[in-house]
Parts: sequence; structure tokens; C-alpha cells
Amino acid sequence: MQKTEMPQMQTPAPPINFSKSDEIDLRELWSTIWKGKWLIICITSVFTVSSVFYALSIPDVYKSTAILAPASTSSSSTLSSLAGQFGGFASLAGINLGGSSGGDKTTIAIALIKTWGFLEDFIKNNKIEVEVFAAKGWDRSTRKLLIDQNLYDTKTSTWVRGNVPPSQDGTLVPTSWKLFQKIKNKINISQESKTGLISLSVEHYSPFVAKRWVDLLVLAINEHMQLQGRKEALNSIKYLKTQINNTNIAEMRTIFYQLIEEQTKTLMLAEISSEYVFRTLSSAKIAEVKIKPKRAFIVILGAVLGVMLSMLLVLVHHFIYKPELAR
Repeated sequence: MQKTEMPQMQTPAPPINFSKSDEIDLRELWSTIWKGKWLIICITSVFTVSSVFYALSIPDVYKSTAILAPASTSSSSTLSSLAGQFGGFASLAGINLGGSSGGDKTTIAIALIKTWGFLEDFIKNNKIEVEVFAAKGWDRSTRKLLIDQNLYDTKTSTWVRGNVPPSQDGTLVPTSWKLFQKIKNKINISQESKTGLISLSVEHYSPFVAKRWVDLLVLAINEHMQLQGRKEALNSIKYLKTQINNTNIAEMRTIFYQLIEEQTKTLMLAEISSEYVFRTLSSAKIAEVKIKPKRAFIVILGAVLGVMLSMLLVLVHHFIYKPELAR
């Protein structure tokens, strides 16, 4: 018979005994902090005063907002209806009516308004290079925009650029890319998913500039989309007339004539409507209250940071030199 081996009992590990020196003594921590209270007060005061000066050095920023709504798209909806009705006949002739392939004009405009190309033309057409690149603040008493003289000399109306290196072409005028980098973060546009309303806002040192930019942006994007819609309508009419001459199918000719009618309506809308893609529900107003900086928050944050860093410095100093004092 084989002998069965009895399982060996594992002896439990001895409990870990923590000495008093390993325990965190809250009274010792408090005593250490209390002994270093003057250092904590000094460092906190330096941080607080520095944060006050920093907060006061930041210029005020104002915000203007316009509430927009998508313009009427009855023509495009009719075109989509025709595409759904006669799309089968058109496909037999190898023609795509494109009822929805053109995309939503509102979505396209929202995406387009913050692109480099659009904003480059916007800055050039409205001649706002100085307001974009050289503005450094706004004098509330005189209601004048403060210009950085190291970048632009207002007396001679010439770019100086100071220590900023010149552009690649050797000129002192800021490039379109640098202007785009300056202006893109000042513009914000969004659309609510439930209501479909669009909010277009601009932030600037001057509340008057912010309001004017919003108005100019609405006008510019409507004009841009209007010219694009007019061009597309003319090309479509030209194409459809060519297709009429190239087909003998009565159903297809009927489709083409109806599409020409709808494209003519689109062309007429592009010619007479100033609010081609965005309709203004609430125009931008001149802001009377700044939106930033939050100076009180900056000061409080600086004071809290000073307290935390000074306490950490006192505790680190205490525990580093404590073993040496014990010897």
C-alpha cells in the first residue's frame, strides 16, 4: 500500500510591525507647518501679488453673438422630390440627378466659415489685418483699439514687426497663415441639434470690432454661398439643355425641363436673396460686459498654488534634514 503524504501546514507570515517612526504623525506635520508659517506666508504673498499683477496685465475680451437660422430650401427640396420620382428613368440614360449629393448648404457653410481659404479672403476683403494681428487691447474711455507699435506703426500706417522675423518673401506684412492662426480662435460657430439654430460669435478686445466682425461674417458667408449656388445653377442649366438636345425619350425631356425650371428658381433666389444660406434671427449686439479674463479666479488660483507649494517645501525640508538632526 502506498503511504499517503499528509499536506504540510504553511506557517502564517509574521505580522508586520510598524514602528512609531514609520507612522504618519499628524501632530508632527502640523507642528512642522506651524514652525514654517512665516515662510509659507511669504511665499503665498509673493504668488498672490504676482497673480494680481498678471491678472491686471491681461486685457479684457468681449464677445458678440448672432443667432441664425437656415434659409429656406424649398427649391432644393423640390429637386430632391424630382430626383426620387424620376431617378429610375434618369439612371437608364446614365444621368445622376443628385437629389441629395450636393449636401446641406447649412452644414457646408458652418464647416466653411472657419477654413483658411475663406478667412483669408474675409480678412483681405474687409482690410482687417491690423485688427487681427496687431491689436493688444481696448481703451474703454476713448473707445479706441490699442495697437502694438512693435508690430504696426499707426503714425506711418506701416508694419514694423519688431523682433518678429519677416515673412518668407522678405516683407514685414504678416502672412495669410499667421493671420489665420490669429483669427480662427476668435470665431466660434455651432448648431443646436434640436432646434437647428446656429450661433455665430466673435471674441475680441474691442466690443465694437467683435460686433462688426459677426455682421461681416454673416454677410461674407451668404455672399460666398450665393455665388457658388449661382455658378452651380448656371452649369446645371447649361448641362440640362445639352441633354435635352441629345435625347429623344419623352420622359427624360420632361424631367430635364422640370429640372431646368427648378434650377432657374435657384438662380433667381441666388440673384435676389441677400440671406442665401443664413437668415438672421437675432443680430449681434455691442457687449457691455467682458467675458474674460476671470481676474478673481486667477488671483485665488495663484494664492492656493502658493500655499500648496510653500507647505510642500516646508515638509520636504523638514523630512530631509530630520535624520541628520536625530544623529
